[in-house]
Amino acid sequence: MEPVRFAVAVDVMPKEGISDPQGQAIERALPSLGFADLHGVRVGKRIELTVDAPDAETAEAIVRAACVRFLANPVIEDFQVSLVAADRGPSTWRPTPGSPSGGGTRA
Repeated sequence: MEPVRFAVAVDVMPKEGISDPQGQAIERALPSLGFADLHGVRVGKRIELTVDAPDAETAEAIVRAACVRFLANPVIEDFQVSLVAADRGPSTWRPTPGSPSGGGTRA
């Protein structure tokens, strides 16, 4: 069986209770910019990549292993893995801004 190329998005956020200085700085600046009604700002990161695997379950397992070992710090961060699309060609997936991603699971 030929491997399938899966497009994957990994969203990494600080765990609840972990200090988020970037989020705090943004939240303090918002009222002076006219956004006094926005609260609870938290800043994370999104990592988009492709993985070649025989099936979706294997693709997710590979990416989860990479998250635990390198892409996220499981001590202070949570991550969510979403398989966004799959194709059998050599091209690289490019997300459409604002497109929904599904199929994610919470770490």
